[in-house]
Amino acid sequence: MAVYTEVSFDEAASFLQALGLGELQSIKGCAGGIENTNYFVDTDQGNFVLTLFERLTFEQLPFYLHLMKHLAGRGIPVPDPQAAPAVSVTAVVPVKQRKGAAAAKPAVLSDVRPGDILHSLKGKPAAVVNKLRGSSELHPQPAHCAAVGDMLARMHLAGRDFDMQQPNLRGLPWWNETVPVVLPHLTPEQRTLILGELAFQNHVAASSAYQSLPRGPIHADLFRDNVMFEVNSAGDHNSNLTGFFDFYFAGCDTFLFDIAVCLNDWCIDLATGESDPDRANPFVNAYQAVRPLTAQERQLLPAMLRAGALRFWTSRLWDFHLPRDAAVLKAHDPEHFERVLRQCLLRPYSLPA
Repeated sequence: MAVYTEVSFDEAASFLQALGLGELQSIKGCAGGIENTNYFVDTDQGNFVLTLFERLTFEQLPFYLHLMKHLAGRGIPVPDPQAAPAVSVTAVVPVKQRKGAAAAKPAVLSDVRPGDILHSLKGKPAAVVNKLRGSSELHPQPAHCAAVGDMLARMHLAGRDFDMQQPNLRGLPWWNETVPVVLPHLTPEQRTLILGELAFQNHVAASSAYQSLPRGPIHADLFRDNVMFEVNSAGDHNSNLTGFFDFYFAGCDTFLFDIAVCLNDWCIDLATGESDPDRANPFVNAYQAVRPLTAQERQLLPAMLRAGALRFWTSRLWDFHLPRDAAVLKAHDPEHFERVLRQCLLRPYSLPA
């Protein structure tokens, strides 16, 4: 999350009223993440997240929002995009009038169409979702990893009958386009590593084993900060997972890639990038208790762990060296996933028997 587009209190208040979400009480910009403008907004009817999409288009966004609606309808705890009320309302921003001047017309902020879950705010695509309970667990224990593995498998099964199609926009074609752009910012050793890995992933993607992998809608970005856990009465986290969120990198891809992305974040030592079997094994075992891996998935997991590391190393290099202006922005360290990739090559994770 970040803030690229400033939204005032009055602008947000008018927009939320047009959506039938009550009277705005507070608004706070979110510093985490890098893709979209996000605000936490609290009204007298509840707590929500307002997102303005900075890169995704009106044509691309229905996939993400309707996927969340689909999953929520099948019992997967995800944010539910808020639909406009049955009667269309035009949100306006009051315009201050100078003394003695002619009456000023209010500035039209957006037109909210009945039943829509994709809206427009300040000329950009926008959505409002309910805010999930709890908080993220940034130092996960085996129980947290098992809870994520279990729910990820349930999410994959729940999405199999989702009828919209959109590729993973940060998949292999994007890596092939973006790696040459970031090469000038790398050392000779880093260039050798990233180009060798890119060639390997193109080779894997052309294989029959890869082509046979189970596929469907995936989250593709299910890091520790994109999952919520309930806090118990003692103030400690337990394994009560309350939701997955931030689906705006989702797409149709292999389920194995989603698993690899999770293993590369939830189940590694952050300082070294090395896999931690004490967390990885509970994650995989919980996932397989719901959806057992196929023989091809077991065979290609090491390659997909490398793919996940390459994807996020590439994107973090791109964001770090070619940043966009933002009022609030927290950049990620690209060298972290370079370390993860090197560990995938040196000490690949072995599935439990």
